[in-house]
Amino acid sequence: MVEDVKKVLETIRPALQADGGDVELVDVSNDGVVKVRLVGACGHCPMSTMTLKMGIERTLKDRVPGVKEVIAA
Repeated sequence: MVEDVKKVLETIRPALQADGGDVELVDVSNDGVVKVRLVGACGHCPMSTMTLKMGIERTLKDRVPGVKEVIAA
């Protein structure tokens, strides 16, 4: 599952980088919890929670079977 998560994050990364931010994968647990770190402009943006849940989490859940939740590390 880790490799699948990395592949999906690579497809999301250009949109984040366009706004001066990025995402780093921290961990993928056996129970489907993905931990990521938003960095750059995304790390301090007031909309970062929405980016995490409505963007990254939704995309990962749609494309990677077994992902239950995405949380900030």
